Amino acid sequence: MKPKTDILKRKSDHIDVVLDQARNQTETNNPFDRYQLVPDALPECDLKTFPLATEFLGRKLKLPFLISSMTGGPLRAKRINLHLAEAAQELGIALAIGSQRVALLDEGACGLTCEIRDHAPNVPIYSNLGASQIRDDFSLDDVKRAVEMIRADALIIHLNPMQEALQEHGDTDWTGIEASIERLCHDLDLPIIVKEVGMGISASVAQRLSNIGVSAVDVAGNGGTNFIMVEGARSSDPTISGLAETFKDWGLATPEAIIRIRESCPEIPLIASGGIRNGLDAAKALRLGADLVAQAGPVLAAACDSSTAVVEHFEFMAKCTRLALACSEKSLLTT
Repeated sequence: MKPKTDILKRKSDHIDVVLDQARNQTETNNPFDRYQLVPDALPECDLKTFPLATEFLGRKLKLPFLISSMTGGPLRAKRINLHLAEAAQELGIALAIGSQRVALLDEGACGLTCEIRDHAPNVPIYSNLGASQIRDDFSLDDVKRAVEMIRADALIIHLNPMQEALQEHGDTDWTGIEASIERLCHDLDLPIIVKEVGMGISASVAQRLSNIGVSAVDVAGNGGTNFIMVEGARSSDPTISGLAETFKDWGLATPEAIIRIRESCPEIPLIASGGIRNGLDAAKALRLGADLVAQAGPVLAAACDSSTAVVEHFEFMAKCTRLALACSEKSLLTT
């Protein structure tokens, strides 16, 4: 197991670098720009009340949005997580917390306790652990403790082999991960969601996950927060920096991942994340076949500010998504 102090430092660095990425992100080369909604000049609906409510893993949501996993280690994350929980409750959307690894080690550190559930009693909250940790570090009882810690409705297992390869003390042995996930699907009486961290999940991997009992997949494609570059930015090792530069474009773009997974696994609940800049991108993701749309990096600055800022962010996003869906046909054009 990695030293706890190293994990805390890395999590704090992640917040700073992700905020910097979000501030400096350009509008060029976003994969969603290759897709265009077909305008419907004769929409038979009320544009202001076009329905966005949905159901995901048996829970009703007022909007088809998920606040995606962002933070999990440093003490400053407590404030961020509570802002997110309060906003999720007001908006009626789902919330995925950051990794609970340090919280398990400290038995409830960094705000990852039932206090989050107290601030969001009526919306789905998802626990989060890394794939290698469920194989090596934590027993089934530990995983159950992570779930009970926030009274979670589902567990997210995140896959991040390329990111781990660029971390000091990273987990580079990925043998047996699939079997560990399968055992957990069998032993844990809770839906399990598997996601990447920005490099995408292919149709073949999604099919393997579905076959072993995974309840939903978050494609987490490239185009948003780039954790390869995050690790490159925080490393003083020129080899790591060079590898990050070489692999900076690594991954499967979110729209392509949605299309391929939906063709291969038409019934699996699907979350779109990675490169979702605004409500127009969200509408495109939903038209392509996603059930929910998730954001992390673009929400982080608002989450550092207040729950009100997070609510305002998603309310504007919902207006854009509603208008785009109401005024478009169900097909898309590629440009």
